[in-house]
Amino acid sequence: MRKEHLKNYLKAICKGRAHRMTSQELEHELGLSGTQLRELVNQLRKERIPIASDRYGYFYASTAGEVYETIRFLQRIDAGLQATIRGLEESLHEISTKDGNANG
Repeated sequence: MRKEHLKNYLKAICKGRAHRMTSQELEHELGLSGTQLRELVNQLRKERIPIASDRYGYFYASTAGEVYETIRFLQRIDAGLQATIRGLEESLHEISTKDGNANG
């Protein structure tokens, strides 16, 4: 139910980048936590609903370009997370050489 409500709200009120809303605004308007909002957006996207976003907010994509820009935005986030994971994995070597084992 919340998922449908979010989809309908974005489609009616936030159609296109010019009408995007920040996470905080959507949370307030829809009575959601930040975690709930992100989970619902993720579910809708997996269901092929074109929920777009950038660092300024969420919106219902009205053009293919808005979807492509969101994909590139998410790819940059993913690349940053992958670099962070690699750094942590490589830090295990430092810990294992200092402590004599690799278990945390």
